[in-house]
Amino acid sequence: MGEGISDYTRFAVDLRRQMWMAGVEEELRRLIWQIAVTGKYISAKIHESNRKLAGFKNVYGEEQLSLDRSSDEIMKNQLQFSGFVREYASEEQDAVVMLGKGREKYFVTADPLDGSSLVDTNLAIGTIIGIHKESIFSRGRDSMVAALYITYGPLITMVYSAGKGAHEFVLNREGEYVLSQEHIMLEERGSIYSPGGLRKDCIEKHVRFLEYLEAEGYKLRYSGGFVPDINQVLIKRGGIFTYPALKKSPRGKLRLLFELQPMAFIIEQAGGIATDGKEEILSVRVEDLEQRCPIYIGSRFEVEKAMEFLAAGS
Repeated sequence: MGEGISDYTRFAVDLRRQMWMAGVEEELRRLIWQIAVTGKYISAKIHESNRKLAGFKNVYGEEQLSLDRSSDEIMKNQLQFSGFVREYASEEQDAVVMLGKGREKYFVTADPLDGSSLVDTNLAIGTIIGIHKESIFSRGRDSMVAALYITYGPLITMVYSAGKGAHEFVLNREGEYVLSQEHIMLEERGSIYSPGGLRKDCIEKHVRFLEYLEAEGYKLRYSGGFVPDINQVLIKRGGIFTYPALKKSPRGKLRLLFELQPMAFIIEQAGGIATDGKEEILSVRVEDLEQRCPIYIGSRFEVEKAMEFLAAGS
């Protein structure tokens, strides 16, 4: 007789145990676990929204806005009562929000619902979190202690790093995050590419890089969601995601603090690279909440090749 879900869970390593075995300090373990649990509440809200939207596509824009705000409120409220978070910064907030009393250890950044415009098409979306030990207005390499993202797809999965590798967990039927893959490492070179932005709006050097990838036989994989596209690069063990500088938007589209820093932290822990084309993402100093950067992130070979094209003469 085959093993049932209960039999599997009995022998599986859950999130809290894996973090303890990995040597993550207690307060950080408890905070990461709290955020992972919060992902279950956000997932429930997404499913509730989808039921409301069935047959009512004309109200989607309003529902999307409500879903973004609801996800942010869920995250903020859960963190406020965690006892570990001093300040919270979110894509849905105009300013940093003080959650604690000024003595708490961590500062948290969030993109509570990345890719919410994809909800009505039933594509995967996600949550992105950065955890800092000091002011977020610094270099990520100086302030970050952990990062995670949650993917809401056919399965709910979470990938986290606390500076001791990148690890994937799957939410099982019993509501536990169980270890799926530990110490994920990217290959030196992958075979997929996820290019954001319209090609006609890209600078010529970037276009030449895309043409190189196509000539080399790279497979196009782009969903329009940052979380699922980064997750694909990581789980497939290689490739590149890029949203470049555009002719009319030289700083790109994605936000340094809420999207790029956490993903760069995780990808670096998996042996990859994240750069704006010149400088490592975690070396870029945060000046304001809205700060944006171009991004080339993924396997070492592809990102270094992109930098070669960008540095080449006209």
